[in-house]
Amino acid sequence: KKSRCGANMTLAKQTLELWRGTMKEVGGKFGTGVLSYFKFLKWLLMFNIFSFLVNFGFITIPQLIYHPTPDIPAGVSFKGLEILTGAGYFSHTVMYYGGYSNKTQGTGGRSEYNMQLAYFFTIAAYMVLCGAALIYSMASSFRKKYVLADSGLGGAWQLLCSWDFSVTNEKAVRQRKNNLRIQLKESLSEKVQVALLPLTERMKHYGVFLGTWLLSTGMALGCGASVYFLSSGSLLEEAATLLLPFVVSLINLVVPLFYSLFKKIEHYSNPRMQVYAIIVRNVILKMSILGILCSYWMKDVANTFSCWESIVGQALYRLVIMDFLFIMLGSFFGEFLSNVIGTKCIQSLGVPEFDVARNVLDLIYAQTLAWIGIYFSPLLPVIQIIKFFILFYLKKVSLTQNCQPPRRAGRAAQMQTIFIAILFFPSFVGALSMVAYTVWTLPPSDKCGPFRGLNTTFSAIQIWMDDLNRVDAFQWTVWIYQHIIRSEIFYFLVSLIILVFIYIFRQITQGRQLLITLLRQQIVNVSSGELSGPTCLVHQSWCVQSGCVYVMMWLKCRSNIFS
Repeated sequence: KKSRCGANMTLAKQTLELWRGTMKEVGGKFGTGVLSYFKFLKWLLMFNIFSFLVNFGFITIPQLIYHPTPDIPAGVSFKGLEILTGAGYFSHTVMYYGGYSNKTQGTGGRSEYNMQLAYFFTIAAYMVLCGAALIYSMASSFRKKYVLADSGLGGAWQLLCSWDFSVTNEKAVRQRKNNLRIQLKESLSEKVQVALLPLTERMKHYGVFLGTWLLSTGMALGCGASVYFLSSGSLLEEAATLLLPFVVSLINLVVPLFYSLFKKIEHYSNPRMQVYAIIVRNVILKMSILGILCSYWMKDVANTFSCWESIVGQALYRLVIMDFLFIMLGSFFGEFLSNVIGTKCIQSLGVPEFDVARNVLDLIYAQTLAWIGIYFSPLLPVIQIIKFFILFYLKKVSLTQNCQPPRRAGRAAQMQTIFIAILFFPSFVGALSMVAYTVWTLPPSDKCGPFRGLNTTFSAIQIWMDDLNRVDAFQWTVWIYQHIIRSEIFYFLVSLIILVFIYIFRQITQGRQLLITLLRQQIVNVSSGELSGPTCLVHQSWCVQSGCVYVMMWLKCRSNIFS
């Protein structure tokens, strides 16, 4: 009964899992490379749902309870343009930093709710949890996709252990067979060794690589310079504020499409190397633009506007909206029109493939905007949730209607680790640096927001500690704050402990890789008949502990013993 109940619970969980059937369909038809994009999108959607629940529960709801109606100036009404600009009516709501009060909510006693502490600790806790989740996901993905997958037995593992014998539906069986076939094809394709090219051909390839990299880097620098000069201009009209996000989104659409043309002249032996090259070029482009915008916001906007936090929040809102519109245009021009041209006009081009690298970088860029804006616009994750939901179905329809499976199969399981690593650095680390710089260095606005009147946002913690210092029951909290949290030695020791753990886990990883190598050698020895009798009994425990791949070795040992 317990096993049946557990099976029913597992089945119910799988039934309620978001987009599970669609994921199987995409993986079975287009392979793990394309599937990794949709898994990544779903993963980011969960991040934003968590962010919305945290911010709405601890920041927005208390503000709405004590101030249910926003302070809208006379003559300001909703006109509809705010959906694109984020300004106007939205500027005076809880959408942005300026819509939150700096007063302690409540009537006194235990019912008081300090908005300053709630705002600070909610943002801080969310960023810490996101960082921990990214590090854990990156480590887990690295262990599964690199340490275990690099044993060279990925194909055998798929062949022996991947089939689900509980599947009885004919359609599901056919879909599972296609998925398994594509994964085996991807795994085996990377085992093919490319013949060593002559010196002249290699020099020609190196020259092409150098030229494309210089051209892509120069384009990134030029785009960054254009964004800098455009952001330095004076844009007073509300509609004119859309010019900067329009240009930024246009650059993020056109330049990556131009980068994709480099694969026509670059010839990488490994399909993943082509994807990694495109990813690095797009990272340089997008992060340089975001770095210039952040510098402009922190230096010029912070010293010019009275409620500069809300101005930055509006700018990030416009970038998120404009990015979504241009992603839809990218699906139209990059996939639909390419399919029409390749099938109707220039048939030599053929049906396009789904550009995994470019689309994943679009997701990372969008999530970076959300992380940067979490301090300036606490409800920005709502826009991200709507955006990712629409984007999933838009990309799924565009994929099935306009794209074909990749012609060059490449095992893409390890690409997921690369995506998470880029999401952590430079995306999350860069966003965290900007938020930390804002909190610890920049003075808050004097006329709006929960930290008005303070020297810095972090000053709210110092004021809180001064209040607790007057209460004997909280002296231990003040001591921890003064001697641990504000101590450089504490952070030095924490960093040292982290480095020690990294070294230990690295040694464990190397030990496991060595064990896998030895076990592979044992399989070779058994297959050649070098092991028999009692020696096989010693290796039998290794076979059982090492998983189903080593069943072959164990059976060979048993046959030698009984013979």
